[in-house]
Amino acid sequence: MKKALITGITGQDGSYLAEFLLKKGYEVHGLVRRVSVDTLGRINHLKDKIILHHADLMDQFSITKVIKEVQPEEVYHLGAMSFVGTSWRQPVLTGEITGMGVGRILEAIRYENPKVRFYQASSSEMFGAAPAPQHEETKFHPRSPYGVAKVYAHHMVVNYRESFNLFACSGILFNHESERRGLEFVTRKISHAVARIKLGAQEVLELGNLYAKRDWGHAEDYVKAMWLMLQQEKPDDFVIATGETHSVKEFVDEAFKVVGMPLTWEGEGVHEVGKFQGKVVVRINPKYIRPAEVDHLCGDYSKAKKILKWEPAIKFSQLVERMVSADLENVRKELAYHRH
Repeated sequence: MKKALITGITGQDGSYLAEFLLKKGYEVHGLVRRVSVDTLGRINHLKDKIILHHADLMDQFSITKVIKEVQPEEVYHLGAMSFVGTSWRQPVLTGEITGMGVGRILEAIRYENPKVRFYQASSSEMFGAAPAPQHEETKFHPRSPYGVAKVYAHHMVVNYRESFNLFACSGILFNHESERRGLEFVTRKISHAVARIKLGAQEVLELGNLYAKRDWGHAEDYVKAMWLMLQQEKPDDFVIATGETHSVKEFVDEAFKVVGMPLTWEGEGVHEVGKFQGKVVVRINPKYIRPAEVDHLCGDYSKAKKILKWEPAIKFSQLVERMVSADLENVRKELAYHRH
């Protein structure tokens, strides 16, 4: 039985990856931070099937200890300060965790278990302002402290692979969402608000830049690509994407269609509003507009298609439908609970 260690196991990707690896017959270990509030919501259904260890990406000793104790064949590093917006408020901490954290894990692997196969969750945010479509050879031009930290981590993986012959890969994943996405992310903010508006619990959805374009896939598809990278003969880096791009506004339109509320749009710039039956249900709030915006991300995943034989299965419309339907159910439960 193969052993895998997942950092960030309590996150969206970590929970889907844990499920995927358990189905493949792995013994799954997860690295979690000791916190006073329960953060195990996404993996509650797996608690009896996985083994959790306490460590912190800012603490070299705790990471090394877990790698030494578990002796995994595969390490999937998904843990990070993963919200771009927060990285502007805490840029130094983002660098420490998202950037330097990778160096700490690579050092632990190098000294304790150099035969480990290592996966790093790189990000399309590293491309930032680079022209689309972006592929493995596209020059990085990050537009946030998060993107900058991910570039550092990405180059560390390349350096340890070339310098110490570690089996270390990076998956440059474009935006991947799901019904398990955190509420601070724009896609989940939209699906949750649309459900609340439909059920009469909220009146208006406020957003920032409606015209930012992203390449959105489903996390369930993307964790399979992570695993495939570690099954290859040679370590390499791969862009994982859908090759399709949709604006935030398109996501909003699609989400309202799911609940039978097609929108009409009026106005320009910050005064643009989305209406349903003459009532404003979407408007722009300038406080959600970032200091530097990434306008257009679209991934070219042809290398992954050729070498990993990987392709996304879940389409954009299916992704939105799944997220909104899940949130309708969540909000109905919340409202019923508060009524009683």
